[in-house]
Amino acid sequence: MLNSIDLFSGCGGMTLGFGWAGFNSVLASDIDENCEKTFATNFPEIPFLCGDLSEFTKDEFDTIISEKEIDVIIGGPPCQGFSLANKKRNKVSEDPRNKLFYEFVKTINWYNPKSFVMENVKGLLSMESGQVIKQIQNEFENAGKFGYEVRTKVLKASDYGVPQSRERVIIIGIRKDLELIPEFPPKKYEKEVTVEEAISDLPKINAGEGEEKLNYESKPTNDYQQFMRKNSKKVFNHIAMRHTQRLIERFRAIQPGKNLLDVWETHGAVQRGNPNEKSNVKFSQNNLRLIANKPAPTIAASFQSNFIHPFLDRNFTAREGARLQSFPDDFIFEGMRTKMSWEKGLSQYQQIGNAVPPLMAFEIAKTLKKVLENGNYDEPMEEIQFLKNLK
Repeated sequence: MLNSIDLFSGCGGMTLGFGWAGFNSVLASDIDENCEKTFATNFPEIPFLCGDLSEFTKDEFDTIISEKEIDVIIGGPPCQGFSLANKKRNKVSEDPRNKLFYEFVKTINWYNPKSFVMENVKGLLSMESGQVIKQIQNEFENAGKFGYEVRTKVLKASDYGVPQSRERVIIIGIRKDLELIPEFPPKKYEKEVTVEEAISDLPKINAGEGEEKLNYESKPTNDYQQFMRKNSKKVFNHIAMRHTQRLIERFRAIQPGKNLLDVWETHGAVQRGNPNEKSNVKFSQNNLRLIANKPAPTIAASFQSNFIHPFLDRNFTAREGARLQSFPDDFIFEGMRTKMSWEKGLSQYQQIGNAVPPLMAFEIAKTLKKVLENGNYDEPMEEIQFLKNLK
């Protein structure tokens, strides 16, 4: 079995996908306390270090990892500071906002894994007219004792059975002494899974309804739903937010594919403290009613207020968001459901939106495993066949 270290793990989307492909996570780490709670609930067997990665020592890692060989280090370190590349500093590594990227590289230097997989936003490719991604690739090519053969590609989640058109940059490196070339998973499905196909079997609840644990009210109607429910007898994290009657009436007026701007004159946001006057602040993605027969747009950390259910006059529940990210129903999210500005830790919605879709991670992991094993590859015992009929 191939061993992984999971950095910036969040709630565990990549961990879950790599686990489905047969990887064994020997250590995971993230700074967020609610991610730690969610991770512990779903992966009780995996040691978790909660805190700033830069504050952990190699000895602390070694105590957990022991003598195990590390085959892959995975994660999605933030890279915002690269937008200042070389403007005021000689090295982008001196920008404190890039500290975590260099901690990712440092961990590669510690263990010289056979490979690494880094996930990031698509905009990384265009930052500083492409100079940022060159800098990142150069750092990886010279990391560790041997350096890495590095490849970069944008992958679209809906190509791999995820009911969402999310695009992410994936950077894969394989240690140069292995003389192997990184590969990306080919597009797996021609037919995309839609929002309706993903969530239509969940209990129909209105604004303010739902409980932490609900019974299913209907049978699964397609292979995706069947896979989501495979190991779950109950529905968790399916509570709808409370909405005012004014907000419900606004939602009712918004048609599929339309948003708040389309009903602004009648239902637009009002000024704080002056409900008779419309606000001048307009956001096009606020209150977008999703189209039932298409995949969802990117489920971001703010999706709790971005999207309206395709048929019901309310925002999405955390469980519906999890379905759109391809988290199965037995994956339970901990911590506060929504978050006030003064509260510490990520909410369930933010954990879901920040995650790598497990099904996409699974396909990346499966292809990497095949390359590392030189084509000597058996399908994982838990190979996901739920969409065979879509090919």
